[in-house]
Amino acid sequence: MQTASKKVINGWAMYDWANSVYSLVITSTIFPAYYENVTKNNAHSEIIFMGRKFVNSALYNYALGVAFLIVAIMSPMLSSIADYKGNKKSFLRFFCFLGSLSCSLLFFFKGTDTIWIAILCSILACIGFWSSVVFYNSYLPEIAAPQDRDKVSAKGFAMGYIGSVILQLVCFIFVFKPEWFGMQNDATLPARFSFLLVGIWWFGFAQFTLTRMPKGTPAANRPEKNILVNGFIELKKVFGQLKFLPVLKRFLLAYFFYNMGVQTIMLVAALFGSKELKLPTENLILTILIIQVVAIFGAYLMAKLSEKFGNFQTLLSVVIIWIFVCIGAYQISVLSEQGKNAEFYFYILAAVVGLVMGGIQSLSRSTYSKLMPVTKDTTSFFSFYDVTEKIGIVIGMFSFGIIEELTGSMKNSVLVVMCFFIIGFIVLFFTLQKERHLKKDNDFLNA
Repeated sequence: MQTASKKVINGWAMYDWANSVYSLVITSTIFPAYYENVTKNNAHSEIIFMGRKFVNSALYNYALGVAFLIVAIMSPMLSSIADYKGNKKSFLRFFCFLGSLSCSLLFFFKGTDTIWIAILCSILACIGFWSSVVFYNSYLPEIAAPQDRDKVSAKGFAMGYIGSVILQLVCFIFVFKPEWFGMQNDATLPARFSFLLVGIWWFGFAQFTLTRMPKGTPAANRPEKNILVNGFIELKKVFGQLKFLPVLKRFLLAYFFYNMGVQTIMLVAALFGSKELKLPTENLILTILIIQVVAIFGAYLMAKLSEKFGNFQTLLSVVIIWIFVCIGAYQISVLSEQGKNAEFYFYILAAVVGLVMGGIQSLSRSTYSKLMPVTKDTTSFFSFYDVTEKIGIVIGMFSFGIIEELTGSMKNSVLVVMCFFIIGFIVLFFTLQKERHLKKDNDFLNA
C-alpha cells in the first residue's frame, strides 16, 4: 500500500493536536492541582462521596479507573458496529463531542459541594477521550504504509504535544494573571475557565480530522450474531489468531504491563507532586509544561532510534529508564518526608519522563500496527489493543489508590508501578528473542 496524501496525514495528526489538551490540562496539570486544592478540607484530605469517606486523591484515581473499565467494556461493541456499518468516523465524532462537552462542564465544579460534577464529568471526559482514540488509532494502518508508520505515529504525538502546550500557555496566563482579565474576585474562575477552553479547543480543531478522514467501508458480511455481541466474538477471533502470531502475542503481554505503569504515572503525576512533595501549583504546572515540550523531541527521537536499532531494542531501553524513574520518585518522596528539599530532583526526573513519555506511546502504537497481520478489520485489532491497554490502566489506577489508602502514602504505590515495568521488561525481552528466532528460521528456509 501507499501512504495517503499529506492532507490526509495532517488531518489525522490534527486530532492529536485537538484532544491532547485534555491529557495535559485536565489529567496532568490544572485540573488535578485544582481538584487537590478545593477538596483538601482536613489534615487527611478526606472527602465524603456517595455516603463513603475517601482520601481525595484515591477517589480521583478510582473515578478514572471506573472510566477506563467502561471504555474496556464498550470498545468491542463499538468496534463491531463500526466495522459492520463502516461508520467509525461517526463514532469518532460522537466521542469527541462527549469528551469536549464534559471538559467544558467542569466549569461548574466549584468545591466539595459540587464534587459530583467533578467525578461525573471526569469519568465522561475520560470515556470520550479514550473511546475516540480507539477509532483514531485504527486509521493508522489504513493511511500509512508499514515503513512510514513510525514516522506518522510520531507526527501525531508531536502535534499533540505542540497543540496542548500552546493552550496550556494560554491557560497558564489566566491562572496566574487573573487580574489581567478581571477574574481576581473569584479564585476558582481562572482554572474553571481553562476547563471551558479545553472543551472548545478539542471540539473545534477536531473538525479538521473529521472533514479529512476517509469514509469507512461497510463490511461485506453481516455479523454472525447480535451486532453488540459480535464485538466480543471479534475479540475472541483476534485472540485466537494470536497463537499463530507468537511475536504479536508476546508483545501485547509486555505492553499490558509496561503501559500499565506508563499510564498510571502520567495520570497521577500532578497529584503526586502536589500531595507528596507539596509543590506550589505554578511550579507543578510549569514543570509538566516543560515535560510536554521535551516529549515532542522524545517522540521523534524514539522513531529515529527505532530505525537504527529496531523497535524492540528501543522499547527495552525505554522501559529500563521508566524503572529508574520509579526508583527516583520513591527516593524523592522519602527525602520530602525527611524534611529535605527534593524539588530540584523532581525537576530532573520530570525531564527524563518527558524524554520517554511520548516515545514509548508512539513506538508502541506503530510496533503493534507493523506486527498486525494484513487485514481489513483494523478496528477489531485496535479494539483488542485498546482493551488490553484499558484493563491494564484499571488495574494500575485501582492498585495505586488502594495502596495509598492502606499505607497512607503514594510512595508505596510507586513501588507497585515499578513492578509492572519490571514484568513488562522481562516479557518484552523474550519477545525480542522470539522475533530473532523466527527470523533465523525464515532465513534458513529461504536460503
